[in-house]
Amino acid sequence: MTTQPTRTYRLGVLLGDGIGPEIVPSTVAMIDAAVAAAGIDPVDWHELPLGASAIEEHGSHTPETTLKVLEDLDGWLLGPHDSAAYPEPYRSQLNPSGTIRKHFGLYANIRPAKAFQGGNAVVPGTDLVIARENTEGFYADRNTFRGTGEIMPTPDVAIMHGIITRAGTERIARAAFELATRRRNKVTIVHKANVLKMTTGLFRDVCREMAKDYPGVEVDDFHIDAMTVHLVRRADDFDVIVTENMFGDILSDLAGEIAGSLGIAPSINTSDTHAMAQASHGSAPDIAGQDIANPIAMNLSGSMLLDWLSSRHDDARLADAARRLDDAVAATVAAGVSTRDLGGSAGTREFTDAVVARIAAA
Repeated sequence: MTTQPTRTYRLGVLLGDGIGPEIVPSTVAMIDAAVAAAGIDPVDWHELPLGASAIEEHGSHTPETTLKVLEDLDGWLLGPHDSAAYPEPYRSQLNPSGTIRKHFGLYANIRPAKAFQGGNAVVPGTDLVIARENTEGFYADRNTFRGTGEIMPTPDVAIMHGIITRAGTERIARAAFELATRRRNKVTIVHKANVLKMTTGLFRDVCREMAKDYPGVEVDDFHIDAMTVHLVRRADDFDVIVTENMFGDILSDLAGEIAGSLGIAPSINTSDTHAMAQASHGSAPDIAGQDIANPIAMNLSGSMLLDWLSSRHDDARLADAARRLDDAVAATVAAGVSTRDLGGSAGTREFTDAVVARIAAA
């Protein structure tokens, strides 16, 4: 019998703004429970400054000291941020998540949308993943070495540019096809090549070229506008959807609501060497501090981080921990314990305690 070598995983905690200080600790508690149940040494957590509180204390929403510590960690949890409420000049700067993604080259944003038994799915049976290219496309502030990538030559004219490269598209396409081979062997390419012929046309064509390396994967493609209709009508037909940055952001919010609530929409941002777990939704300042926020999106993002670490470090125990966390969340919702957005009455802490207890009892 092979014994898994002992290792202590070092993970970062970035609470963020709004509901972040509620849903991130919920995720830490669930990860701690899942790791213990899987027989892994306790996680070495490192809480780091980020967001509005970091501006007050460090004069930056994403301090250089935070980025430096993150470089040496195995991964981290990023809470949502409320950058729209930051004072200037911080409000106009690249936001915290964009800053971290750009600093670490986190090119793959993987965003699942899966309906829960007992949830409020618009399309029951939805179980898809959006592979969103995270470093270029039509979010100009992530495209350029300096500045925002936007130009305003006069007060009445504003210009943005989008960048699509073969190298960037190949990376996200490969990630999408590899993911499909572990799921249901189908990839859908989303673009707007009928109008944006050179940019998203290149994206579509490179993805199709990459498909030749995966003969067992079925491939189709749709224009972005048509894809929104297909998701609403038949989200349960799709497996892995690959697209550029802005399209992926929009489609993943739509898919999350179709699956039941944006509150259950997780994501992970990865390069080949770093990973950041981050819920797909925002900071929801209108409900912050009221113990009513749905932590599931952040919880399942934490599970995705465990699964990514399992592959990176060849540690099957982490995959076991991720499965325990996922199963406990789904079973808790199916048992009728959920937050208001899913039709339940549980608060954030009550839901967290129920999942942790279920993990421990399994």
